[in-house]
Amino acid sequence: MLTPKVELLFVTPNAEKLIEAAGRTSYLSFPKQRENSEKAFIRMLIKNQHLSVLEHAYATFRISGVSRAFTHQWVRHRLCSIIQQSQRYVDESNFNYIEPDSVKKNPEAHSIFINFMDRAKEAYSQLQRMKIKKEDARYVLPNAVESQIVVSANFREWRHIIGLRGKVQAQWEIRKVAMEILKILRNHAPTVFEDFKIDEEKEIVKEV
Repeated sequence: MLTPKVELLFVTPNAEKLIEAAGRTSYLSFPKQRENSEKAFIRMLIKNQHLSVLEHAYATFRISGVSRAFTHQWVRHRLCSIIQQSQRYVDESNFNYIEPDSVKKNPEAHSIFINFMDRAKEAYSQLQRMKIKKEDARYVLPNAVESQIVVSANFREWRHIIGLRGKVQAQWEIRKVAMEILKILRNHAPTVFEDFKIDEEKEIVKEV
């Protein structure tokens, strides 16, 4: 079974120091900058909801091993810059797919699911043999088809995405990705994301 893979492609170097340098413009408090002073400053920004300062730092991720159902949800985050694997140009005749655990663990549901995937592959291949272009043959492809995207966003938007998509109400696939992104960003900007905690048992993100 495919599982989501999250790969960091780029993150703003010294992101927290950059946020402090930008933010102190508001207060003209540059003389207060010192070693580790960015931590208290960022905590103050977040407490006061002065989150626009966080927009000066960015991160870019490649997200693979996910379904088109996942990507259809993700592109709703319009403040992100997104590039997605194209079904117009990529041959999907032997596509991989994502199967939800709820389906996989139910023998009858699993059989229905697998049979449908096989029929979808055959329908796609038949259309190709009829010289139908990939951009039109793709209309028979299911939401389960594996895809990948590259996503860039500023830290304010990443906080919004993690807070929204990490909740228990979020769909399982996008929730897993939100958790992986949080783990990575905490390594690069720990203060910016320290108020998010991961509950590994429940596979959710909590704000504290």
